[in-house]
Amino acid sequence: MAKKTALLIQGLKVRYGPIEALKGIDIEVYEGSVVALLGANGAGKTTTLQTISGLVPAAEGKISLYGKDITNKEAEAIAALGIAQSPEGRQIFADLTVDENLKAGSFILRDRKIIDRCYQRVYRHFPLLKERGKQLAGTLSGGELQMLAIARALMSDPKVLLLDEPSLGLAPLIVQDIFKIIGEIKKEGTTVVIVEQNALQTLKIADYGYVLDLGRINIHGEASSLIKDERLIEAYLGSR
Repeated sequence: MAKKTALLIQGLKVRYGPIEALKGIDIEVYEGSVVALLGANGAGKTTTLQTISGLVPAAEGKISLYGKDITNKEAEAIAALGIAQSPEGRQIFADLTVDENLKAGSFILRDRKIIDRCYQRVYRHFPLLKERGKQLAGTLSGGELQMLAIARALMSDPKVLLLDEPSLGLAPLIVQDIFKIIGEIKKEGTTVVIVEQNALQTLKIADYGYVLDLGRINIHGEASSLIKDERLIEAYLGSR
């Protein structure tokens, strides 16, 4: 069976004033896959996710979701079409409860059955959030905040889930839990694009990887091949 393209980026350029942050990148993400965007700080990874989400405008190029052009559409319209992002730094609503944060994630949905299904999915992956439902989000631990950020994104029933540094600042055991859950989300059929500094761990759950360097894609390939490339590990991904 031929693979179905969920997300397609063609010749994408992004500028911040005179600075060209993305210099014409091409990325293809197949339905049901996990694609890793790797590279050093400042390489353009977060900019790529934010441009897909409609938070940063594209200067040139095209972004398509299942063949539909979403380039420079409003962020809310892109969310309604099926893209959700868990941002770097989590950006949860600290003064709202866990339940209220989750409810905010479902704001684009109108069908009660779909909303209930999203709650069931979230609680299946993150049972702790059900226990913490009435607790103010700002009182959660770092790992719990990250779980809430991913759960809130899942509450919109996305076709494509964008994850920006989900393991940043977390203890190793919590990182293992987060990556296990991302693998489970993939098995359920959700397409995932993940930006991560923890490159080796990411490639273990990814199907394909792109390595960005100063706004360009220098290397890309099957994750199983990238993780064995010693030159790549040394140059971009850090030592084993």
